Amino acid sequence: MIEARELRKSYDGVEAVKGVSFSVETGTVLGLLGPNGAGKTTIMKVLTGYHFPSSGTALVDGVDVTEDPVAVKSRVGYLPEMVPLYQDMTPSEYLDFAAEARGLEGPARKSAKERAVEACGLKPVYSRPVEQLSKGYRQRLGLAQAILHDPPILILDEPTTGLDPNQIIEIRSLIRDLGKEKTVILSTHILQEVEAVCGSVVILNEGRIAASGAPGEIGEALKGEERIRIRAKAASGPALDAARLGSLLASLPGLRSVGSIEAEGGALSVELAMQPRAEPAAGDASAEAVFDWAVGRGLKLLELERRRLSLEEIFVKLTSEGELP
Repeated sequence: MIEARELRKSYDGVEAVKGVSFSVETGTVLGLLGPNGAGKTTIMKVLTGYHFPSSGTALVDGVDVTEDPVAVKSRVGYLPEMVPLYQDMTPSEYLDFAAEARGLEGPARKSAKERAVEACGLKPVYSRPVEQLSKGYRQRLGLAQAILHDPPILILDEPTTGLDPNQIIEIRSLIRDLGKEKTVILSTHILQEVEAVCGSVVILNEGRIAASGAPGEIGEALKGEERIRIRAKAASGPALDAARLGSLLASLPGLRSVGSIEAEGGALSVELAMQPRAEPAAGDASAEAVFDWAVGRGLKLLELERRRLSLEEIFVKLTSEGELP
């Protein structure tokens, strides 16, 4: 449905997007994730036909954005980060204005407005001036104009910026529902947004793709690192203390780093980061190594929990260390 091939975009000699390639299928919500200045908004403006790429190709529903940007705009619903609303209009009047711009007339306009108002929950404020609306309802109105012409593709730039927690939950739920039938690209720098809404993610850093795929797949690819949390005590003899556990951990094969050791329920708990392993069952191998080490050192494991890297940890690693190998 959307395909970017080696997209590049420069402004006054400064390259904002540097050879980005990805694709998005129908019924997918893709998150464009990255720090400020990573190139997210630039890519979205190219995909909506508002900017042309300096080089490379962008296809939207099979249409090249450079060859026919008007056709692209007819297939795309776009919600920019700053929603352009007229303060003295009501939602009804604003949607009439947007419908006229989209060429919707008569019964088609009426049904389109009703559908958008219902989907976005605008009935309670339908006749109030925009200047009286909360930030949440303004975002809903911006989303309503984006879906007014029932486009197969939605491109949403920071759709929950400035919303309170309740409004964020509502907008995310609406995006998930829309993503069941449409192709959605969602730009954000909020990690929880991607985890809550997106089925796949492209992580951008300095205009390049640092990683792409499902969040879990990216975690698996991230140098194979495995996190293991243990809670242990001495099998016999004196109680285990932090100093002794720290000393024993020095002999654990494959140990990369040790978190803080904490007392918990008559035992000690600690999170371990294990070295990358090449074998497919790396997680099992790391867990087995920890178990065998504990038995060999006279320790009793009360808990052993394998934990994947969180998206936040993945993001920090990728944007500070560069692309995946």
